Amino acid sequence: MKHVSSRDNALFKHLKALTGSTHQRRKAGQSVLDGVHLADAYLAALGQPVSCVVSERHLDHPEVAALLARIDEQRVVVLADALFAQITGVVNGIDLMLVIDTPAGHLPARIDTDCIVLDGVQDAGNVGSILRSAAAAGIQHAFLGTGCAFAWSTKTLRAAMGANFHLNIVEHCTVEMLAPRLAVPLLATSSHADAALFDTDLRGPVGWVVGNEGAGVSAQWMALVQRTVGIPQPGGLESLNVAAATAVCLFEAVRQRRG
Repeated sequence: MKHVSSRDNALFKHLKALTGSTHQRRKAGQSVLDGVHLADAYLAALGQPVSCVVSERHLDHPEVAALLARIDEQRVVVLADALFAQITGVVNGIDLMLVIDTPAGHLPARIDTDCIVLDGVQDAGNVGSILRSAAAAGIQHAFLGTGCAFAWSTKTLRAAMGANFHLNIVEHCTVEMLAPRLAVPLLATSSHADAALFDTDLRGPVGWVVGNEGAGVSAQWMALVQRTVGIPQPGGLESLNVAAATAVCLFEAVRQRRG
């Protein structure tokens, strides 16, 4: 194991840059998974990280020891407690994080399975929650358009709870890139819907277009949507949160397919 105790150490400077800046993570092509849960989920799904960073005080913690037993020892970096405190965003957690090469999504030549298209969803918590619901519902592909929150930001990863590792996530998608490849009907929620969600046949593969929190689905994407659906809201509130609405839609499809 490597032991780092100086703030002038090049590895520590790299870690501080990664944890402090989305721009640096994009530039380096690396992401940071802060905490035992995300680390465990990554190891189970995708294998070895670039490095595993742990504080001196938690090196012998039982949960840390169990994770370190699954990681090549030469990939482990032990940081002085004061240094680890400068790079973690987790309060009162276990001091462990993984540095990973950010998985590169691929754009299939033909998309004929369930997918979601995020059209300008700006809140990282919403993006993470949508990815979590999508992975839980068995969705394979998540296509994020320009203006969406970064799928590998700390906040998105925390909200997604490991879902990123089970999805093909492609960022910076445009209508021009996706439209010729889509071989599934596109649906979107709308307050002026063609039909109620629960009356819509969702037994076959579909693509869900998820719009911006305030503006909804853009006109460019709405022109390609074959059908809009509404979610009945007997409580009378104006609308659902975008992540909650997406979850309702995805799991209505799951319900219809159970038989």
